[in-house]
Amino acid sequence: MKLGIGLYRHMLNQATYRFARQIGCSHVVAHLVDYYRQPDGGGSIDNQPVGSTSGGWGVAGDPDALWTVEELVALRRDIEKEGLALEAIENFDPAFWYDVLLDGPRKRKQMEGLKQIIRALGKAGIPIMGYNFSLAGVAGRISGPFARGGAESVAVDGVDQTPLPLGMVWNMVYDTKAPRGRQPPVTHEELWQRLDSFLAELVPVAEESGVTLAAHPDDPPASEVRSMPRLVYKPELYQRLIDLRPSPANALEFCLGTIAEMSEGDVYEATERYSREKRLAYVHFRNIRGRMPRYHEVFIDEGDIDMLRILKILHANEFGGVLIPDHTPLVECGAPWHAGMAYAVGFMRAALTAVERSEAG
Repeated sequence: MKLGIGLYRHMLNQATYRFARQIGCSHVVAHLVDYYRQPDGGGSIDNQPVGSTSGGWGVAGDPDALWTVEELVALRRDIEKEGLALEAIENFDPAFWYDVLLDGPRKRKQMEGLKQIIRALGKAGIPIMGYNFSLAGVAGRISGPFARGGAESVAVDGVDQTPLPLGMVWNMVYDTKAPRGRQPPVTHEELWQRLDSFLAELVPVAEESGVTLAAHPDDPPASEVRSMPRLVYKPELYQRLIDLRPSPANALEFCLGTIAEMSEGDVYEATERYSREKRLAYVHFRNIRGRMPRYHEVFIDEGDIDMLRILKILHANEFGGVLIPDHTPLVECGAPWHAGMAYAVGFMRAALTAVERSEAG
């Protein structure tokens, strides 16, 4: 197993790469969009999507500014110069695929754009594209002193059912001139049909390009959020996604925190099942306390998940991919995000070493 770090666009620079290398990371998962900001122009905790409950929102990018081979190669080379490898790009810009999600009039054009992006990743030597096929995205989270010692983190306290307005998807505005009103209702089966169509077109392109599509489960994992249906809000629903298009290119962005938050299922059983079946592209190594509809994200060593047990399962099933602390509580100091990440990666490095040595011995 390899240790990595997830970086938003504004963090993709030499100083952050060196920080990642210094704390023991070998890989990077890159976001090419800085997704969220507050309506007053301020930031949000760890640049994490805090959702409509706390007023967080974002604006999508330019729908025609698809990522090119040249910029992806430049990103990969910049990361490699600092002794790291670029493992994955995480999340399409909602501007690129809002009508794929909504089954809207620009769906055909946007699907062709997604194919272009996957081909570009393949040509640039980037092996994984993470995504979350979701209408509401990450919504309804609140921030507060929820982790040990009052460290600032995020939580869910009930399910946000504020209707999703027109011009918004994934908790991001893609049309600033949209009329007032709400997105029309959608059934769970309609959303599964949209995902099936998405995978039917994109998986063959991913196979040809040598790229793996990695699906994130829904967070928060409720059957509906913002009055919109969710897809993977139970561990077994991952299997339905896999069965739509059985292929090594149709894999999982396996988020331990989200799976443990689910009101049903067992995170250890899910880890055993999907790692044994070689379905994991990479793993979000994050801890939580509680389950839907109320939970807190906490430090990696203080939550409900026995992270050492998870590593033992992954090791036994010969998982060789990347683990990243996708986000973490902020440590109260001059560099809250850096300190939180350094703590998480340090724990992961020590735990992984312990597991590997115990198995070797």
